[in-house]
Amino acid sequence: MILRGNYTSEILRSATNIQVFIPEKSAAPFRIVYLLHGLHGNHGSWGDNSMLVHYGKKYNVIFVMPDVGRSFYCDLEHGRKYFSLIADELPQICGKIFNISAKLEDTAVIGYSMGGFGALRLALSRPEQYSFCGAISPACLYFKPLLDTLRENPEPYLKTGAEAQEIYKDQLAIYGEGLKYKPEYDVLELVKNFPNDKPKPKMYVTCGTEDGLLKENHKFREEMKNTNFDYTYEEWTGGHDWEFFNDALRKTLEFWHKN
Repeated sequence: MILRGNYTSEILRSATNIQVFIPEKSAAPFRIVYLLHGLHGNHGSWGDNSMLVHYGKKYNVIFVMPDVGRSFYCDLEHGRKYFSLIADELPQICGKIFNISAKLEDTAVIGYSMGGFGALRLALSRPEQYSFCGAISPACLYFKPLLDTLRENPEPYLKTGAEAQEIYKDQLAIYGEGLKYKPEYDVLELVKNFPNDKPKPKMYVTCGTEDGLLKENHKFREEMKNTNFDYTYEEWTGGHDWEFFNDALRKTLEFWHKN
């Protein structure tokens, strides 16, 4: 069953779109995956472009797919609090409505591109809520250099095209006019400063060998080797597209199921 609709969010103070896949009825509580979209996507992206229904039935999981626009899964300085929506409000709503397991090991967050960044950030910021993180072709792993560039001289970056201009507007909405760096929005800083008394989420990261984000994913992989996180990285032929994302979702769910 796929449910499509909206609900009125107290955090956003407005209606927000959501899509949920629920497998056939089961006496036991379902495992749950919060499935996050990319920069150009929305709550319907996974359902429209992947074999999500087949995977959900196979692994007996509920997929919850929220809509956060181009927020990078952050609480915006000038705008709405999308991180709080996903991290705080949505789990409470899902727990009240759906027959989901309360066990930490039965809760995962998975996303592609911007959503891959969001999945990493959520798992590292709320490790008591997500035992597993699947980051498919994650973007935005190194925000600080971009912010430094935009703060010092944005013109060369803006001249690269319309998409760069929109990303600049996104960063102003997130960080404010001064583009002040926030370490709590930086995945690597969250890794470095992860509290010793918290359970570490298991991370499975994938990227295509023809993906423009491959170089920064390699850099992140090397940095993770110096940590004690349970971090697995895999890559295979593919680009930054749904052919790769769909295959990666299958492999990510298989990895979670087996581990």
